[in-house]
Amino acid sequence: MKRIFIIGYAALFFAPFAYAQEGTPAPSEVEPQVPGQQPGISRSNPPAQAVVPVPVPIAPPKPNGPIQKSLVRITATAVEPDYKAPWNAGALERGVGAGFVINGTRILTNAHVVANSRYITVERDGDPNKYPAQVQFIANDCDLALITVPAKDFFKDMVPLKFGGIPALESTVSAYGYPIGGERMSVTTGIVSRVDFQLYTHSSVDQHLAIQISAQINPGNSGGPVMQDGKVVGVAFQGYSGDVAQGVAYMIPTPVINRFLKDISNGHYDEYPDLAITYAKLQNPAQRKYLGLKDDDHGVLVSSVAAAGPSDGILKIGDVLLSIDGHPIASDANVELDGERAQFEEVVERKFKGDSVKLDILRDKQPMAVTIKLFKPWPYSIQGHAYDVRPRYVLYGGLLFQPLNLDMLEAYRTTDLRLRHFFEYFILDQIYLKHPDVIVLSNILPDPINSYLAPYRGGIVDEVNGRKIRTLDELAEAFVHAPEQLLIRMIGEGPPLVLDRNKVEAARERIKTRYNVLKEQNLEERPASRIAAAEDKN
Repeated sequence: MKRIFIIGYAALFFAPFAYAQEGTPAPSEVEPQVPGQQPGISRSNPPAQAVVPVPVPIAPPKPNGPIQKSLVRITATAVEPDYKAPWNAGALERGVGAGFVINGTRILTNAHVVANSRYITVERDGDPNKYPAQVQFIANDCDLALITVPAKDFFKDMVPLKFGGIPALESTVSAYGYPIGGERMSVTTGIVSRVDFQLYTHSSVDQHLAIQISAQINPGNSGGPVMQDGKVVGVAFQGYSGDVAQGVAYMIPTPVINRFLKDISNGHYDEYPDLAITYAKLQNPAQRKYLGLKDDDHGVLVSSVAAAGPSDGILKIGDVLLSIDGHPIASDANVELDGERAQFEEVVERKFKGDSVKLDILRDKQPMAVTIKLFKPWPYSIQGHAYDVRPRYVLYGGLLFQPLNLDMLEAYRTTDLRLRHFFEYFILDQIYLKHPDVIVLSNILPDPINSYLAPYRGGIVDEVNGRKIRTLDELAEAFVHAPEQLLIRMIGEGPPLVLDRNKVEAARERIKTRYNVLKEQNLEERPASRIAAAEDKN
């Protein structure tokens, strides 16, 4: 299925044919445009005796200054994890993005420009050298990252950019970067057309404030500044694919940027907290009357409360949220913030791990106030992409067992309805209470000891020899202490999967050699760079 969004990242260098897909008209195909003339409308030459019209002066947009002294080109070599053979290092990829200098000799860019990176170089205008760079902080949930260049003189004569606020609708902005089609800096101009919550496709699960602009955001623009009146008002990061919409792109606004910079000020990134609830709008008069609400168009209804979230034990299903930190919540879930209407979650978005939020609620038609201390619930992580980590897995008798998550699902492109249900309802049905890891028999490396076991592929492990299995660690332990015969029961009806332990042990080296398996399990989701460093020491 085609994705609606595309990330503005450069095409892979080993696939040059991708550049041919980008249609650029030849110079002869473009008619020169006269200022003030509408494209597509031809203009006839006036006769010699005609009066020459005096052009009406139009105020030019305010210049943004010498952006070349602030903008950098980033080339990142990355390794994408291989979920079908997780013992392998993964596929090597290389791409180009943009970044810009901010105070503190730091470079701000998108997380997706440097995610999974193994080597990063940075280039600046007028300098033929490529400088090695390092990632300082990365926030995959809001697609932002900070990198720095150790070279002493790199930041000499570089000009840090300053941040502005949220630009007004219909105001003009300019996006800078290094999109495909050339090597030098490019600038595109457009207008601000929408300010709204949008899905950030880098994580594929997080929604934050985003600003829609008509300026073209193409591969290579990612991480570049979007400017207005000489200040940064956003970071270019994603847009719609051409077969869905044209001229629709998005930038990360300064409230999200400032929150990221404030979060890392203590030396580490804590991610966004979440109330971990779902709610329904209360715009139906009959429903409002039933709940005992006034006719004031305020309040939303709590539909679910995640047991692993900060609201558990404080909010209940059926509660009506009336206000948050003193901001009345309208029946369409919006509040007034800084003179603008925004979803009430924006109040939580501006807070940090350990902060508290106060809610005025109506419970059983009785008003009351509650306070919730915020943190990020862990179950949401399986529904988003993971970066800079190696997949967790256990390989036993040629059977590959992996915890269910978005990356694993996309790797196998499974259509199994049970797997889809466990993934989609992992949080809503609180499946994580019984199965913190939903362990899937994802792949089988064919060998005589696992012949005829293909029907079990895609099954979810329930128990081993009568012992309930909740996590991947418990599965690995069950295999270590297994008796001569292993009975692995899957969720659902059907006979158990049976293995002979002695035959499995006899086949271990044969399977490892045949399929180049370097390691039979990885139980800890550590950054791949740290794993590589540890392996080098050993």
